[in-house]
Amino acid sequence: MTKRKEVFAINWMEVEALVKGKHNNPHHILGMHECMDDLFVNVFFPQAKVVTITDISTKKKYTLVSERVSGFFSVVIKDMKRFEYKVCVKLENGQELSYLDPYVYEPVIDPIDICLFNEGKHYDIYEKLGAHPMVVDGVEGVLFAVWAPNADRVSVVGNFNNWNGLVHPMRKLDYSGIYELFIPGKFIGEIYKFEISAKDGSVFMKSDPYAFSSEVRPANASRIVDMSYKWKDSKWMLKRDEISNVDKPMSIYEVHLGAWRKPDDGREFYNYRDIAVSLADYMNKMNYNYVELLPIMEHPYDPSWGYQVTGYYAPTSRYGSPTDFMYFVDYMHSKGIGVILDWVPAHFPKDNHGLGRFDGTCLYEHEDPRQGEHPHWGTYIYNYGRNEVRNFLVANALYWVRKYHVDGIRMDAVASMLYLDYGRGYGEWIPNKFGGNENLEAIQFIKEVNEKIKEESKSVMMIAEESTAWPMMTHSIAEGGMGFDFKWNMGWMNDFLSYMKLDPLYRKYHHNELTFSMMYAFSENFMLVLSHDEVVHGKGSMIEKMPGGYEDKFSNLRTAYGYMMTHPGKKLLFMGQEFAQFSEFNEAGELDWSLFEFDAHVCIHEYVKELNKLYLEEPALYELDSSPEGFQWINCNNASASMLSFIRKGKEEKDTLLVVCNFTPNCYKAYKLATPYAGKWKEIFSSDCARFGGDGQNNKVAKQTKKGECDGFEQYISINVPSLSVSIFKKQ
Repeated sequence: MTKRKEVFAINWMEVEALVKGKHNNPHHILGMHECMDDLFVNVFFPQAKVVTITDISTKKKYTLVSERVSGFFSVVIKDMKRFEYKVCVKLENGQELSYLDPYVYEPVIDPIDICLFNEGKHYDIYEKLGAHPMVVDGVEGVLFAVWAPNADRVSVVGNFNNWNGLVHPMRKLDYSGIYELFIPGKFIGEIYKFEISAKDGSVFMKSDPYAFSSEVRPANASRIVDMSYKWKDSKWMLKRDEISNVDKPMSIYEVHLGAWRKPDDGREFYNYRDIAVSLADYMNKMNYNYVELLPIMEHPYDPSWGYQVTGYYAPTSRYGSPTDFMYFVDYMHSKGIGVILDWVPAHFPKDNHGLGRFDGTCLYEHEDPRQGEHPHWGTYIYNYGRNEVRNFLVANALYWVRKYHVDGIRMDAVASMLYLDYGRGYGEWIPNKFGGNENLEAIQFIKEVNEKIKEESKSVMMIAEESTAWPMMTHSIAEGGMGFDFKWNMGWMNDFLSYMKLDPLYRKYHHNELTFSMMYAFSENFMLVLSHDEVVHGKGSMIEKMPGGYEDKFSNLRTAYGYMMTHPGKKLLFMGQEFAQFSEFNEAGELDWSLFEFDAHVCIHEYVKELNKLYLEEPALYELDSSPEGFQWINCNNASASMLSFIRKGKEEKDTLLVVCNFTPNCYKAYKLATPYAGKWKEIFSSDCARFGGDGQNNKVAKQTKKGECDGFEQYISINVPSLSVSIFKKQ
């Protein structure tokens, strides 16, 4: 009779699938099962010699028997009700293990979670998928969960099971491609991966797409971490909602954390906590109020600078733990500095442990390389039309806002997402359903991200790095726009740098490159950027782009920065350019701080510091940044002299500024500068001040207006215009 019950309870075909690593519902056979009045307990543990279970309440032991299949043990306990037990395993090598059986627990992820994820609308899916320490039925352990719908079997592997994929196979949840397994025990700090058996028979390991932490590269296993952190930035979080982003001054310092400074104590990098203190102090000294970080999401290849991400939910372990990075953001907020993250939803690398061919099929990417592979970058492109993939990315953006309190997200390579033929020739791309080159699914994804971020917090900035003239990027979705707050002004950057590289003798023939940006300056909410992209791959640093001899280069650079700061748009400058580093950016080194031994670099450093201070203090330079009411030309047609003059306006008349830019070595005495109002105008800033390295030919006394027509105005002041300079005047 007992034997008949055993045969009834055990399906040996299931056991065979279990042994071969093909079973996707191990809970159906493993664990404790009731059959009539008896209990069956089944355990599968390869290399086990003896297996017993112990009733936790009565301490009674039961020995399991392995008769037909090596490693599969079973026992029938007559006339018993379910009880809690521990499994004790003695391996063939003499090692003994004791653990609570993972296969007695009901699913943790419920049907509502599954339904939302299937629809692509589970915006906190990162709380379900991944590895989560939790308590289930009073038992402490970790819930492991991963989306791998086309796998034959998925297992959790790690040091805790000798990386043996047969020990902890996971259960595939109904109506879902999600596998989950709750494993009792204390696992904080442990590393793990998912072992996947694909339908083609291949077996391989993948890092967790939703992992909160990872090993330090080149190792790439995921790490189980405690995400507990007590935030202290409540005042900052409340204050950032008080003023709209468009009306705020934004002087952004773009930073690669690993290459800003290097430790001198033998470590490869500073910890997030260490660098937070020194970076915040430096930024406050330099009057920057935002830091933008090149991607700090986990990435395997240092020269990618973080733009080829494998761990979207994990701050890179190069610089510490997730709570270390939380401290970094918290500390920045305590010092009045906002934090913007670069984010890369456009593509991902082909590293074997990453998202590519995740379950043996093209899961996150398109299968057709004309849609699924980027021809220039050698990376995969996301399938934005798949609900679960879109959910992965949208939830990721929300994750950084919610878990790390970041103040902005700059979306990288937006143009490559918008156009199906980006970087492709004839026959290398597939048109959309209307025959066009617009990626309709990517467009919807971008709008969804921006919409959900705004629902989360209206003060969190969404910034587009978009290099084409795609319309209405910073217009609201309700108006038919893409919903970004700001767009990088790549057109201004290209024209301006092209102009500044010219010998001043020839600039008069390219005057339009200076003024053309004002034709579209208010069509979007723009950021003016001189970013990392402009100081790599042979392009030269900012100072190296400038023409002329040593002193000429610094004069030109001061003029360039002065014009940038007075031109409408928020501001961004890449690290090292504030003190005119001559060498290009190198992620393997640090900034060339030794240049402070030379006066010219100290002077330009002081100049940028004071220029930032002026920008933050003068409302005319930021209040109406994105409105034509905030700007007016005085004279934009003086091409022969390569000069510009214009007015910047704030919301109040008293904040009005006059700006004169001279892009040649010629200087002018008694130059007539038209003014919108009569009275005394004082020069409040000049790039030609001696302390900045200039000649000191600036205007040292206030200038009284004189009546007389000048550039369409009814009064003017007579000023000195130094060579290669920017001069700013304000009415007293």
